Amino acid sequence: MKITSVNIRKINKEGSRMRGIASVLLDDEFAVHDIRIIEGDKGLFIAMPSRKTATGSYRDIAHPISQEVRSVFEREILDAYENADDETTSSDEE
Repeated sequence: MKITSVNIRKINKEGSRMRGIASVLLDDEFAVHDIRIIEGDKGLFIAMPSRKTATGSYRDIAHPISQEVRSVFEREILDAYENADDETTSSDEE
């Protein structure tokens, strides 16, 4: 599996810790949308798309199974976010 494209939409909303939304294309065949980029106490991190359950908690809709794959997602998305200089940007990996 290879991340072949990362699209970033930066968000600058006062009072919000969310800094952007990412969409990732895997192997030019499978897309994962609505990955949130959050400003945490220790820096930026990603939050995978989730849905609120009937009990009020949140459950990821799609997520990496291993820490290694999560790290790949986080690195690619945060690199694209740092290199984004406008409201909407796209970064294709070669």
